[in-house]
Amino acid sequence: MTNYNSDLTIWAKNTAQLLRERRWDAIDWDHLIEEVEDLGKSERSAIASQMERIMIHLLKWQYQLQRLTDSWLDSINDGRSQIRRKLEDSPSLVNYPRQILEKEYIRARREASRQTRLEISIFPESCPYIIEQVINDWFPDDSVD
Repeated sequence: MTNYNSDLTIWAKNTAQLLRERRWDAIDWDHLIEEVEDLGKSERSAIASQMERIMIHLLKWQYQLQRLTDSWLDSINDGRSQIRRKLEDSPSLVNYPRQILEKEYIRARREASRQTRLEISIFPESCPYIIEQVINDWFPDDSVD
């Protein structure tokens, strides 16, 4: 059997087969438990990453409107779509975006400052968005469909 540390994909496939066959004694339980726990972490991390990306572009939109590009709109829409998928797949995470809004805003604010080369103090210290604005079809000027 393939070792967990040498090829995770083959290990996972082999472990799934062992589970189907109910060969409990052959299962690498420690790593299986670790991987199952990591699934939840991965879902939360993906939501957080998308929220940060959305807020970076919302800030850039508000503070550098003259440089607005379709790629910002595409990035916001894609991020929102990714979050919706994660929440559909894991309804227990429905409140997670609200819980991490401020934390992800702090990261987005710092990154927006870096990307725009504007002083960080230009951007509000506290998140100016409510969660519905971040994850739903809202845009700063409300004119985009």
